Amino acid sequence: MSALYYMREAIKTGMEGMRANHGGPFGCVIVKNGEIIARGYNKVLLLNDPTAHAEVTAIREACKVLNDFQLTDCEIYTTCEPCPMCMGAIYWARPKKVYYANTRNDAANIGFDDSFIYQELTLPVEQRKMVMECIGRDEALAMFEAWQQKDKKFLY
Repeated sequence: MSALYYMREAIKTGMEGMRANHGGPFGCVIVKNGEIIARGYNKVLLLNDPTAHAEVTAIREACKVLNDFQLTDCEIYTTCEPCPMCMGAIYWARPKKVYYANTRNDAANIGFDDSFIYQELTLPVEQRKMVMECIGRDEALAMFEAWQQKDKKFLY
């Protein structure tokens, strides 16, 4: 199968979710060894979950299928350039390649504009619009120190 075939499957998946009013017009499929192992579409409205983007729902499903928290040797086909949250999830999942169709500007043109998040992430914490305050750091550092001392740990 060609990359365009898998992208068309992602588009079909996104259309399904959009038509069901489960969320915005976004779909994703994850492929391993030429086989679609997971599909996801935007389920923000269905689940009342702001993290239920197409890529995240597909990553969650693929990890269940593979019984692994990494998508080694997988390809992600997503109908839009991933937002910052989805990019973070994709980087943590470590697929070998990501294909996307629409751009972030295309998404902004229909009301899904993430540019403010991209801008916010470049600012120092104290200059961001979201008020953030560091508290309890000394106590939380003890947990990190306990992790460093832990014998059987798996870094990921």
